[in-house]
Order: sequence, then C-alpha cells, then structure tokens
Amino acid sequence: MTQGEPAGRDRLASAADDMIAARTDAYFNRTRAIVEHFGDRKVTYAVFLRRPVISAPRLMTEWLRAVGSARGITIDTTLLYPEGTWVGAGEPLAYVTGSFAALAPLETLLLQRLGPACVAAHNAYQMAMALPHVRFLAMEARHCAGFGMQEQMAYAASVGSHAAQKEGAHGFIGGANDATAHYFGTTHGLGTMPHALVGYAGSTLRAAEMFHEVYPAMDLVVLVDYFGREVTDALEVCRHFPELAAQGRLAVRLDTHGGRFLEGLDPQASYDVLERHTPGTIRRYRSDKELSHLVGTGVSAAAIWRMREVLDEAGFAHVRIIASSGFSVEKCLSMADAHAPVDVIGTGSFIPDRWSETYATADIVAYDDVPRVKAGREFLLRRTPHDPE
Repeated sequence: MTQGEPAGRDRLASAADDMIAARTDAYFNRTRAIVEHFGDRKVTYAVFLRRPVISAPRLMTEWLRAVGSARGITIDTTLLYPEGTWVGAGEPLAYVTGSFAALAPLETLLLQRLGPACVAAHNAYQMAMALPHVRFLAMEARHCAGFGMQEQMAYAASVGSHAAQKEGAHGFIGGANDATAHYFGTTHGLGTMPHALVGYAGSTLRAAEMFHEVYPAMDLVVLVDYFGREVTDALEVCRHFPELAAQGRLAVRLDTHGGRFLEGLDPQASYDVLERHTPGTIRRYRSDKELSHLVGTGVSAAAIWRMREVLDEAGFAHVRIIASSGFSVEKCLSMADAHAPVDVIGTGSFIPDRWSETYATADIVAYDDVPRVKAGREFLLRRTPHDPE
C-alpha cells in the first residue's frame, strides 16, 4: 500500500457522501446534523409499500451494504419477505437498523431502489402466470429513464419470473441487451431485427436473407409488419427458408401498429377467426379494452390466431409466433382467455403504469431498541421474518 492510497480512498468516500447528500431530501441532511449535534442513537426503520407486491429488495440491500462498507459503518438489514415472495399491502418488507446519523440521509435513495422493482416484479409474475406456457423477453430498456431504471426493471422482471417459474411457468427467458442479461442467467441480450433493418433492406425477405447471412447459426426471427403484409411476407420468408422452418429455427414476429388490422382482417373477420378457434371467447361480456385485445387493431388475439392458421395451412406448423406491442398484465390475461397460440412475447409493459403505486415508505419503529412509531403506523412494529411455504 502506498502512502497516497488512504487519502485517495478518503476522497472517494467524501465524493460518495457528497453525492448522497445532494440527492437526498434536504430535511434528512438537516436531521443528520441535528442528531450529530445532540447525540446519535441506534434506530430501526420499517420499509413497506401500500399495495401488494413481490419482494424485490436486492438492489436496495446491495446498495446499503456498499455504503456501509465504504463508510466503515454497520447497517443491518433484516428481510421479512425473501426475494420473490408475495407481500401484502402495508406489510413491512424489511427492517434496516443502524446509526440514525448515518441512515437519515440514505432514506430517499434506498426507497428509490425498492418500490418500483417490487411493483414491476409483481406485474412480471402476473404476466408469466397468465400465460405459463409462453416464454417472455424483457424489452424494458427503450421505455426507461436511464440505465438505473433499466437495471431496476430488468432485475424486477427476473424476480417476478423466477417466482412464476417455481409454479411451473416459463416466464422471462432473457432481456434485450447485454448489460442486464445476467439477471436472466445469460450473457447476451436476445432479439434479431428492428423495423429499421427491414426498411434498409427494402423487403422483409431481403432483411431475413441479410440477417441469416451474417448470423447463420442463430434462429431467424423475422419482423413481418413493416409493409403491412404480415401474412404475405411471412409465407414468402417461410418458403425461402424451408429447412429452417421445418427445424423450428424460424419465427415470425408480429408487431402490427395499433392503427390498423393485420393483413386480411377487419372487425368481422377478427370475430370469425376467434369463433373458428376458441368459440365462446367473445360471446361473454367484455369491456372495450378486452375487446380491443381480442378483436381490435394491432396485435390482437385474432391476429395471432390468423397467423397460426395460415402458417399451418401452408405446411409451416413448426414456425413459431413471437408477439410484441403493449403486452401488459391485462392484455396477457385476454390472450390466455382466447388461448392465443403465441410462443414468445416481447414486452416492457411490466413497467408500472401508475408510478404513484411504486412509492415505498420508511418509518422508524425503534430508538435504541425501544419500540416507538408515529400514530397510525403501529402495524409496522418489529415482527419476525416471514417463513415462506
């Protein structure tokens, strides 16, 4: 160790402290100064959300561990609900214990690392359980406000997915980029071609040829909606690559714009498709939103059934269908109700719709191990960790 190393570490620690102080709420910084002036105390925070979630605390606990290590202080975190378990509304998810002066400035930042991940994990779990035989691809990155949010959402998808996999679902098999692939047990992002490549190539078939020439060992997934000829272009590609089609190494991806129907469909034709394959699905009462998922424009259940229909009729029963475009929990439930023959769904719609539902809250529930909490929050007082079944 050289003489300059400790000073260098001190500068790094100071920089981290400055960053935390700048990003936390000002009254927490003032609380720290007051506590340091009148005397520090040991405190325990209870952390909770106001809605049911899946526990996804790892980003929070790892950050607290890193801060404690950098500062040379002890921060004890007790999880009442292990990662991937269901947590009821208002249930304390974790207790965080340590110096009041040290923890006060951390409250804002630790809550940021917990709430959104827990809600997104719950959404991912519900999607996977709605369609247990479907594989999902996490495509959250383009909808995120920077890499911090992207990492949080990918982690959440993996947590919700693992919870669903314990119940027999396929869940999320990977993400769309390399940086977050490790959350899904892989090393690389998944995905083949964007619309831009099809436009560059000038035809759907030419884009498929280009991709296969450069990546011959990869399965070929062809985006077929660019020219509004989903059926025509899908069949053309299948006929051009009959061996890949027969081997199950060819898939068509439906991403039809919500402003139009899949090629050959209209409202009545969409009803007819579902009536042929899943009688009764559209005869029950449906909300407008459910109807749009079933027989509306874009990637509807009828569109997926129609693509499966034409592929099978042309002898391409082993060609898979990948769907994307707004696959939220609600849309996945509608697809399940219609028995839509989709093999893979690419979606970032596990990102919470109502951000206000993602707000985690922390309250101190003990000072020097003496229970004390503000009126109305007595339910947070210390309890034993949850023992998952």
